[in-house]
Amino acid sequence: MTSVHTSARTPTRGKPSDAPARPIAWAMLSRALSVPLILGLVCFLPAVIAAQPGSGVRDTAYWLQLVLTCYAGARLATMILSTRRRLLQGVFWMFVYIAMGVAPFAQVVIGQTPTPMVGPRQDLVTAIAMILVGCAAYDLGALLASRRPLRRRTPAARGPGGGPARAHPVRLRLLVLLAFAASAFYVLKLGGPAVFFSSRQEINETVAASGVVTEGSNVGSAFIKGFGQVPALLALLFYTRRLATSRRARRTPSTVLVWVALAALNLVVNNPISNARYWFLTVLMAFVFTAFPSSAAFYRTVLTTGVVGALVVFPYADKFRYEEGGERPVQSASVFDPLVTKDYDQMVMFANTISWVDTRGHTYGRQLTGSALFFVPRAVWSGKPEDTGVRVGQWMGLRMTNLSAPLWTEFWVDLGPAGMVGGMALIGYAAARTDRRYALAVTRAGPGSGSVLAIAAPLIAGYTFILLRGPLLQAVGKLAIAALCLVLITTFREQRAAHRR
Repeated sequence: MTSVHTSARTPTRGKPSDAPARPIAWAMLSRALSVPLILGLVCFLPAVIAAQPGSGVRDTAYWLQLVLTCYAGARLATMILSTRRRLLQGVFWMFVYIAMGVAPFAQVVIGQTPTPMVGPRQDLVTAIAMILVGCAAYDLGALLASRRPLRRRTPAARGPGGGPARAHPVRLRLLVLLAFAASAFYVLKLGGPAVFFSSRQEINETVAASGVVTEGSNVGSAFIKGFGQVPALLALLFYTRRLATSRRARRTPSTVLVWVALAALNLVVNNPISNARYWFLTVLMAFVFTAFPSSAAFYRTVLTTGVVGALVVFPYADKFRYEEGGERPVQSASVFDPLVTKDYDQMVMFANTISWVDTRGHTYGRQLTGSALFFVPRAVWSGKPEDTGVRVGQWMGLRMTNLSAPLWTEFWVDLGPAGMVGGMALIGYAAARTDRRYALAVTRAGPGSGSVLAIAAPLIAGYTFILLRGPLLQAVGKLAIAALCLVLITTFREQRAAHRR
């Protein structure tokens, strides 16, 4: 049995002193950063928010929200300061700290929410308490995963060839061809590249006018968008890893030219102007973690600056959502105004979902089944469930039903409190196990530049924001397309070329 943390990188030839210097230098740096980082996340920022003027009541909801914010801040600080790169867990706690901690705490203090709360105040108290319980269950699942050692798989368990999962070279080239063909069809279907540099509103209107959207069903548009964007991103990530890990690849003009062409393709179909912010965040994080797979500095920088970006940049990053003259005016009387007037409606939507369930009852797997069968058109399945956020919004009587449904609510609606606790524990367990496997994939030379896990883990980490924000029915489409592409190009046979540098 070999733990993921026992593997060490071979010292660079001619520089034997570099190996011990790096951990010693980081240990000194981490001690210097630990106190201000923990104080900033756990004490300073919550205290600044608590001091803001507002009409909020300091009741049970206030104190529970403060506890949740401090708890998530402490866990995020642990992820940042840890010598072990916990990719999926780090992103999870960054989301919880901002979307379920800092933002809802500011809303409680100021007394304003992005979406009206239709139920009693007690439902908000229940929502905050359940988020806390879900986070504790996630931590418990991660703890159980860390207690179980990673076993070396036997050749029979690994696959026909006995090796780790890699991208088959020929199939990877086919993925590149698929990426260019699918993206070209996507671009031409929408009228050319120019529309991708206008606004999301124009993109949506063009898709609606293209004839791929039928009344009451978005399956056609979801497939066109998904295949137009996901294969291009995956191909770019595989070639980025190849260039980052193989000196031979960097000296091969054909590989470099393919990477340049894929980068240009992604600038068209996956740019931040015509795409949702959460999707571009997925693209950015997946690319950064793929380009710098073993850089602890980049990992910690992403988590640290992510907090600042979520507070300052993200609420204003929808500038290109609307056409010129149609964008929403930005009001910034306080630095925390964006947290109570814009995108962070996760906590209040959980409270509204609790109110909805109290009146309608649990759906006992119906919503999750609809998400799993997202590809079935409504013309075939007339009773196909709608997004959880849409259903709650309609029950609330809102005209705009593009509302969030955080993962906690998906479990709550279908399975109740026990199901939510069990679901979050399973997710914590899976995230911790994936983090450990990913650490092996990027720190050992074995899997080589074609390691599937070294690509899949960063992609899932970036997509975690979309999965956690919800609704799940909207989120699973691109994830399923990515999984399909990875399955089709994966091989377990040893490839000698994978070890060349």
